[in-house]
Formats: sequence, structure tokens, C-alpha cells
Amino acid sequence: MNSQNLWMRIGLVAAMIVAAVVMLVPTYFGAKPDGWPGFLPAPIRLGLDLQGGTHLVYTVDVDKAIENHLERAADELKTDAKNEQIGLSSVSVQNEIITAQLSDPAKKDALEKVISDHFPNLSIETDSSEGVVRARMTKVTIRDIRESALDQSLEIMRNRVDQFGVAEPIVQREGDRDILVQLPGIQDPERAKALIGKTALLEFKLVPKDASAAGAVTMPLHDRDAVTGRVTRSEIKVEPRTLMTGDAISNARPRPPTATQGAHVEFELNPRGAKIFEELTGNNVGRQLAIILDGVVQSAPRINDRISERGIITGNFELKEARDLALVLRTGALPAPVHPAEERTVGPSLGKDSIRQGVLSFVVGGSLVVVFMLVYYKGAGVIADSALVLNVLFSLAALAALGATLTLPGIAGIVLTLGMAVDANVLINERIREELRLGKTARAAIDAGYKRALPAILDSNTTTFLSGIILFQFGSGPVKGFAVTLCIGIATSLFTAVVGTRVVYDYLLSQRRLQTVSV
Repeated sequence: MNSQNLWMRIGLVAAMIVAAVVMLVPTYFGAKPDGWPGFLPAPIRLGLDLQGGTHLVYTVDVDKAIENHLERAADELKTDAKNEQIGLSSVSVQNEIITAQLSDPAKKDALEKVISDHFPNLSIETDSSEGVVRARMTKVTIRDIRESALDQSLEIMRNRVDQFGVAEPIVQREGDRDILVQLPGIQDPERAKALIGKTALLEFKLVPKDASAAGAVTMPLHDRDAVTGRVTRSEIKVEPRTLMTGDAISNARPRPPTATQGAHVEFELNPRGAKIFEELTGNNVGRQLAIILDGVVQSAPRINDRISERGIITGNFELKEARDLALVLRTGALPAPVHPAEERTVGPSLGKDSIRQGVLSFVVGGSLVVVFMLVYYKGAGVIADSALVLNVLFSLAALAALGATLTLPGIAGIVLTLGMAVDANVLINERIREELRLGKTARAAIDAGYKRALPAILDSNTTTFLSGIILFQFGSGPVKGFAVTLCIGIATSLFTAVVGTRVVYDYLLSQRRLQTVSV
């Protein structure tokens, strides 16, 4: 055995042990969650099932996002047609198609040219009727809108969760429509749902001078008494045209209640919004401006003067409502409605029980494995048990280094990899035992034992590792937690069983301390 090669391997194992200890020292001496045994290092992140909290799954209405996109395109088509002096008697949207009815059928070619030149995301239907032009949204555009709606919703919801002040939240896509939100430590799912899933579509519309004016739209009016806090709902007429939306807002802050009104929200506008708002308020002094959030009129103050850069949303809110409204306005409106598809709350006491039971299963399972190896393999069992200890050390260090979330299924994954690590040592020890029975020396038996056991060890561990990757790729929260610890455990067990134990044998042989193998 080349002594230089041996000392290099010893140095590698020693370096990994030192690195693992360095990774775990901060977590060992750091604050531990309730119910976690003091003699074990606390993981950096605990899953929802271990520390309690709220689990939510939202479904994004991507079809509504497509519909909204088509409606905006229809409005732009009306404007472009008017600029080109093409009369349209009606424009409607249905089933991913914009249908335009021409006042003069002779203008059909001109309208089709406008669509071809200005709307590359629309393809003109060739079987349109006389005086009618139909344009269908392309499949590529539909796919892009779906992906964009999901990605934007994910980013906005993540921003809201971050500002909500949750430690170590999980916000990620699941499938082609769903978004998973896990909020460890949050026991108020109703407020979380109201905050995270609020569409937050803010619109500004004028209140008509005459309530009976043609075209006026009736909308619900939310009103809270500043003194009693009592909420009343009534109705108010507004003009159908949206003059400005919440995407013009650059910042929003809650303001405490005053002697004359409840808590309110002060907002600042970006340059484009400031220009629109200045023109809007300057041209309509004396009129009421309805401030609408998600289809409900929050207030309809009278415009007393020209306003440019900032304004307020009054609704006699409670201070918590004002804070939440300011938060969603800062992070932006969701591009499409989202609907709660699944909701689950895990209490902290249940989390403590999960930790206790998970650690108990780990201790009991590990102890049984250690005792079996000592009794059945004697001296070789001591070396194998040392590899198991290293395996647990490296697994926990890897979880800490990767910032992985430890879940109850994750603990099950660690226990399972202990068994698999022992399986590798069992194969090696049995091969060594067979070689010794053939009369080989200790060195020859060890060399042959490792060489013959290695293919079987690699085959079984590789297939299990690939299964873990598949589980992680296609599984949901708990399944992913199991897959992470399984894959990490397989990698560390291969190293400790094949490299770590072999280093011990080779060192003992080099020092002439091993004349025979106690196996």
C-alpha cells in the first residue's frame, strides 16, 4: 500500500470531519426549537410539520390572465381603428378570439392591415363573415401569458410573504397552475390568505355627475364608521372607464387614525402616474373620484385641487387593514386571480410531538443497528459503527450547508440511509469473511472483500439515489423533504462505508497492528 496515498486519504477524511464540525457548531450552540433534544444540533431550518405553521396551495386563474390580455388588446384595437378612421359598431372577446363588427364592410381590408401591423400576437381568421373580422391569439402568446402569469404571481406572493415577516418561508410553483406557500410559525391562516392571495387590483374611476347617466356602472361601496368601527355596505354609481390603475404607484405607507378619520394609506406615484393623476384631478376639480380595490369602492373623495405626486386612500380602515393594504400596493397587483386550493394548519404542540417522535425513531433505529453490528461482526462491527457515526455527522452538516429544510419525512430518510449504510458494510464484511475462510491473509482478504462488494454496493445505491432525484423532481413538500435527506444520506454513506472504513483498515495494516480481521 502506497503510504503517501494512504495519508492523502486520511487527510481527506479528517478535513471532511473538521468541515462538518465547523458547519454544525453554530447550529449546536444556537437557539433550539421547542421540543428539540439539547444534546443534538438544531437544524438551520425546520419544516412546517416540525415547528407548526400554515400550509397553503393557490391555483392561479391563468385563463383570466389571457382574457385580460385580450380585453386590453381589444381596447387598443378600438383606439387604432378610430385613428385610422375605421368605424367599429362593436368589439367583443370570447374564447381567445377578438371579434370586430365593422360599420362599413368596405373597410375590412384596412382593419385587417391594422391588426397585422400593430398586433403581431393575433392571427386573422380567414373564414370571417361579411363586415366582421376575427383575430385569434397565437398559441405561443397564450403559452407565454400563462408562464408569465404564474411567474409574476409567484414573485409578487414571495414579496408579500417576505414583507409579512415570516422566517424561512417556502413559496414555489407546483405544476402548471399551482403555487405552494408554507409559513412556519404562522397560526393565523385567515390573515395570511387575505394578504397573500389578494389580487390588489386598484382602479381610479370618476363618479358621474348624474347618477342616472347612461353607461354608469353600479359598484359596492365599503364604508366604516370612524368612531364605532361599524362596517356598512351600500352601492355607488361610477363611470365604466378606468382612468388609472395601481401599477402607477411607486410606494405606499399606512397612516394612523386621526381625530376626523380612521387609519388610511398614503401613496406615491411614479413619473408616468404623477402625470396622469395631475391631468385627471386638474380636469375634474369638484367631482368625486372613486378609489376601487378588487371591485369594491373603498372611498369616493371629492377632488378639491390638482394633485400630482401623492394621494391618500381613505376608508376608515383599522390600522392592521391599512398596513396590509399598503403592503399589497407596494408589491403590486397579481396579474390574475388566485384561489385557495388547499389549506392546512399545523399547531406548535403537534410540531413538538413530531420532533419528539422523529428523534425517538432515529435513536431507537440507530441503536439497534449499532448493537447488531457489534454483536454479529465484533471488531469489524466497531469500524462499521464508526462509519455510521460519521455518516450522521456528514448528513447533518450537508443539510446545514445547503440550508435544506428538515421535515418529519426527512428524519425518516435519515433513518433509512442508516440501514442502507449498514447494508454496504454487511456486504463488505461478508466478502471479507468468505476470503478469510479460503485461508487468505488479512490484507488479501480486505482487498478482495472491498473489490468484490463494490459493484453490488454501487448498483443498489445508484438506483436508490436516482429514485430520490425523481421523488424530489415530481413530489410535493413532504416527499421532497424525504428525497433530500435520502439523496444526501446515500452520498455520505457511500463515502463512509467504502472510503472511511477502508482508510481505517489500511492504516491498521500499515502499522502492522492487524494480523487478522475480527469478523
